[in-house]
This record gives sequence, structure tokens and C-alpha cells, in this order.
Amino acid sequence: MKEAAALPPPWGVAVESVDSADARALLREYYTEVADRYYALHENRRSTSGEIERGLAEYPPGYLAPPDGVLLVARRGDDVAGCVGVRLLDARTAELKQMFVRAARRGRGAAGVLLVAAERVAAELGAERLRLDTRLDLVEALALYRRHGFSEIAPYHDDRYAEIFFEKRLSAICAERSERLSGGRRGRGRTGC
Repeated sequence: MKEAAALPPPWGVAVESVDSADARALLREYYTEVADRYYALHENRRSTSGEIERGLAEYPPGYLAPPDGVLLVARRGDDVAGCVGVRLLDARTAELKQMFVRAARRGRGAAGVLLVAAERVAAELGAERLRLDTRLDLVEALALYRRHGFSEIAPYHDDRYAEIFFEKRLSAICAERSERLSGGRRGRGRTGC
């Protein structure tokens, strides 16, 4: 009888400080990749180290830190795969930021696990909807967001690099959270979505 191949353990996702070495490395890789893809498409070149440094400096300290935001990192043991940020735009709207999976880890489910974790965190922050922006050339991201139920919406800001905007209502997650907070009683939880 043929032995079945062992499945790899699942990806674990945890909140991590943006100041940790792993988080800093992931955010630099993220920014380098999206900048390189942008400049390759529009200027037929790669980004410079100065452009990367200036781009990273645009994210202020505390940008993805409690109480209004978090950075999530996906790992399988010591294997750091990717990250995603969630921050509140207002009391009922969260925004997805810096969704990234390292190229060598893509196609192994980490992006989906990160996205589901981000939706749950957004709901725990009190958001009823999760928004994001991206670029049209980031086709893998577009496919991921659509596959996970995000719908295209009108622009909600005017960043020059944002070409398409999405939103997902978190009603199912909010209902589950409300049920959990109310101890099974009907109605919204004390701090529900």
C-alpha cells in the first residue's frame, strides 16, 4: 500500500510589532516588489534604494499598531511567509494594507489565511466593512480579493498609485462575534460590529 504524503502543518498567523526584524524585512520586501513592478511597467526600470527608503518613510510610526491597527505575520514554524496590515479608517471601516506573501511561499495558502485573519481582526476592531486599494498590474492580488468576496467600489481616497478599490462587508464575521459576546443570546454584543 502506498503511503500518503504528509501534509505540511497549517500556517499560523499572529499579531507582530512593525518594529520586529521579521516585520521590517517583510515590509521592505513588499515595498520593493510593488515599487519594482510599478517602475518596470511605467519607466522600464527597477526602483532605486532611495525610492524604497522614501517610500518606507511615508508610513508613520504607529501606522499599524494598536489600538487602531495591527500587523499580522504568517509563519509555518520558523518559516516566515508574509504579512498584512489592518487599520481603522473610522469606527465602522477598516482598511487592508501591505498584503504580501514572499514569492517562494506563494501558492501554498498563506495569502488566503492572512486575508481571513485580517477580516477577523477588522471585525474585532469593530469594523463592519473592510476596504482596500491596489493597482491594476497586481493581478494576483486582484484575483485573491475577488475570490474572497471583495467587490469593487468607488475610490475612497486619491492616492496616485491606487487604481482600483474594493470593499467587503463583514456581516457574517460580525454576527458570529456578536453571538459569541452575547453568550448565545440574540442581539448585538456589547462591542459588536
